[in-house]
Amino acid sequence: MENIYLVKDLSCISGISVYTIKYYLKLGLIKELGRTSQLNYRYFNDSTVKQLAKIRKWRKQGICIDEIQHRIKGEALK
Repeated sequence: MENIYLVKDLSCISGISVYTIKYYLKLGLIKELGRTSQLNYRYFNDSTVKQLAKIRKWRKQGICIDEIQHRIKGEALK
């Protein structure tokens, strides 16, 4: 069974701020699984945690956001 996370959980696990996670969502670098019915919170799974780790690694290597978007789109086409 896969774990389910809210944005604040992703932030704690990944070390990436809530603001930056929302920015990555806006850019399409990560995708939400859906939203909670009552409070409309976004939720995510383990694959999002892995995707954020990959993005963080690339950013630490000095790769720009545009290049990361290109790489992620390329992975999606495979």
